[in-house]
Amino acid sequence: MGKLVSTIFVSLDGVYQAPGGPQEDTRGGFEQGGWTFPFNDEDFGRFIGEVFDRAEAFLLGRRTYDIFSGYWPKVTDPADPVASRLNSLPKYVASGSLTDADWAGTTVIGGDLAKEITALKERTAGELQLHGSGALLRSLLNLDLVDTVHLLTFPVVLGAGRRLFVEGAVPTAFRHSGGSVTSKGVSIQTYDLAGRPEYGDYTLPDNA
Repeated sequence: MGKLVSTIFVSLDGVYQAPGGPQEDTRGGFEQGGWTFPFNDEDFGRFIGEVFDRAEAFLLGRRTYDIFSGYWPKVTDPADPVASRLNSLPKYVASGSLTDADWAGTTVIGGDLAKEITALKERTAGELQLHGSGALLRSLLNLDLVDTVHLLTFPVVLGAGRRLFVEGAVPTAFRHSGGSVTSKGVSIQTYDLAGRPEYGDYTLPDNA
């Protein structure tokens, strides 16, 4: 069975909305799109290239699919590690409303999300990668279907926008499996899911 691996960008206050450009996602009147741009450097590019090199297939939410399909098919350089993978490998869009996906190699999946994604992982030999798609990531985390999360935290507070973790999320524990910080201060941390949180307290023992 393949692994479902998520890569997502967040601000220090947990916002994932519109990291790539001003018009990417303006829902709720969000006017700060493109907030990751000033932090692009060689370290960041190298990490993203390494992630895409491991991809066997992609899973996208509807909004991320719309953003990606409007951009990446136009990037035709075969040496581009992102475009070459996205344009050639299988892509799956989780959507209840999209019926006609015109990006080559794309399949729309709907219905029972847990059943569909489990079957998709079983059919994928390596990494089934989820990029962006914060709302879909939340749903999959709540269903315990995610294996690994690459969480890239950018040194900026936005004060508005859609946040990754919201009230009502299923309590989830993670195990840190790697990390680095780019030259521009982006914290790249990799976490494997580790079940439910454990709890304790700092009460001093009676004989202290």
